[in-house]
Amino acid sequence: MSDGDYNPPGERVALITGAAHRVGAAIARELHRSGMRVVIHYRRSRAAAEALCAELEGRRPDSAVALGADLLDAGQRRRLVAEAVARWGRLDALVNNASTFYPTPLASADEAQWEDLLGSNLKAPFFLAQATADELSATAGAIVNIVDVHAERPLKGHPIYSIAKAGLAMLTKTLARELAPRVRVNAVAPGAILWPERPLSEADRTQILDRIALKRQGRPEDVARAVRFLILEADYTTGQVLAVDGGRSLSQ
Repeated sequence: MSDGDYNPPGERVALITGAAHRVGAAIARELHRSGMRVVIHYRRSRAAAEALCAELEGRRPDSAVALGADLLDAGQRRRLVAEAVARWGRLDALVNNASTFYPTPLASADEAQWEDLLGSNLKAPFFLAQATADELSATAGAIVNIVDVHAERPLKGHPIYSIAKAGLAMLTKTLARELAPRVRVNAVAPGAILWPERPLSEADRTQILDRIALKRQGRPEDVARAVRFLILEADYTTGQVLAVDGGRSLSQ
């Protein structure tokens, strides 16, 4: 953002997809703490999204709103963007955080899983970027995609998810070219931040941590601070994927 495009953080608005829980909620809190207004998107987790919205509104009135939408539905995507922009009359940042994650072993993977995983992790971010491009250009805004270290090193048993995140990494670079010079587009690639919601054995956890240079699990706040940096501070950075993985990407 050039000096002539400067807008105080309190006037800026960020739309965060999948923001009711986990990393998405941490991102919403961090951007809000930095002075931004936040649009908390959810699909099914309405109660959690509204509770987070109430929490943030309690800290600073007229600073948060919760909006529901199925991002695989084109009409609902368009409505989400329209309502997000209408709430405060502008949009400065899009954080594509919403993601579906589950195993799809090659022998049993089916087309419905392909459509679901590619849809949430790649298709929705592409079309949300398309739908928000004009608004983000008007504010010299930014897009941050939440990728994964497995975009480069595929996760065994999760081929479709790994393919989708690899596509999102390339989408980041592609959009950076397409939307320059007005809109910056970057990504954050988390490592072991939160354990999967499915059960994970202690042995599996130990094996994962042993491959991390810092020998410890990260926190959602680590990802959130990286997102804040890319939106509010990295004015001369675009087309980059920032690994927040404790050095996991250093290991083979």
